[in-house]
Amino acid sequence: MSRIGKNPIALPQGVEVKVNDNVVTVKGKLGELSQELTSDITVKIEDGTLTVERPSDSKEHKAKHGLYRALINNMIEGVGKGYTKELELVGVGYRASNQGQKLDLALGFSHNIVLELAPEVKVETISEKGKNPIVKLTSYDKQLVGQVAAKIRSFRKPEPYKGKGIKFVGEVLRRKAGKSA
Repeated sequence: MSRIGKNPIALPQGVEVKVNDNVVTVKGKLGELSQELTSDITVKIEDGTLTVERPSDSKEHKAKHGLYRALINNMIEGVGKGYTKELELVGVGYRASNQGQKLDLALGFSHNIVLELAPEVKVETISEKGKNPIVKLTSYDKQLVGQVAAKIRSFRKPEPYKGKGIKFVGEVLRRKAGKSA
């Protein structure tokens, strides 16, 4: 992980980074994120680049060095551009609709699943005739958008025989042959 930690992070225009004690706060056009660091790792900002430094080459410091560099990079990219995850509902009668921050999923159960999403995550459902419904999640927080997408996917994971379920767009599923007659 130490090679990742050594890479400097270029600060794009419109993104502001502040370091107070052990807390890094990143502010951009999409929102504001903060991350608490351990006291060993230091963050330096010099002429448009941010570098993360560690005190020694111990295993723990090397691991934290790469971890915090990656987390800060994700925060900077998130408040600047944002993150998007798309989920595809594969199956007969599988539907998705949303009203504001409420996502309504019909996944073949006896009842619909209604999920109330965090205000930081914007949800959009796309339903075209002849195509599988798509749920599009957008946020400036990479961790949160991934967690929400994983939660939605957990309601009906894709099965290996017919491929029915909720999968990420572009995800390649390992398929199995069914029983032969």
